Amino acid sequence: MTQTSENVTWLTQSGYDKLRDELHQLTGPMRAEITQKIEAAREEGDLKENAGYHAAREEQGKMELRIRQLTQLLERAKVGEAPEDSGVVAPGMVVTVAFDGDPDDTMAFLLGSREVAGDDLDVYSPQSPLGRAIDGKRIGDSAEYELPNGKKAGVKILEVKPYVG
Repeated sequence: MTQTSENVTWLTQSGYDKLRDELHQLTGPMRAEITQKIEAAREEGDLKENAGYHAAREEQGKMELRIRQLTQLLERAKVGEAPEDSGVVAPGMVVTVAFDGDPDDTMAFLLGSREVAGDDLDVYSPQSPLGRAIDGKRIGDSAEYELPNGKKAGVKILEVKPYVG
């Protein structure tokens, strides 16, 4: 598969390792554990009325979905150091913007993948309307993007710094 900026996920080495370890855990010990739960529930008898069996199967489905997500993410990951502090918006950068030029209406977020950010930081995908509008912009630049309701919104780039996790 050819990698383009549209399907590449930027990850630090530690972020990549964390996701790889999660995938290893899901495909090894956790997969074996859920298989045992399903087998134990099957031995209880009638599967139509066996809540334990249905709960285990649902858990298995969620786990397999996560395995597929992680596999795809890791396959298209670009692993490296944090981007250089160049003042240019790019994946892997924490960006602070002012909405419609209002210096009091600001937001800081990571332009990148939710998989690498902690819960304390909002994340916007580089493929999102806001992400596409600001990618490549510099501090002081303005950009316009389309909201889900079809209206336009504007932002001004106030700060850009590498995400260090």
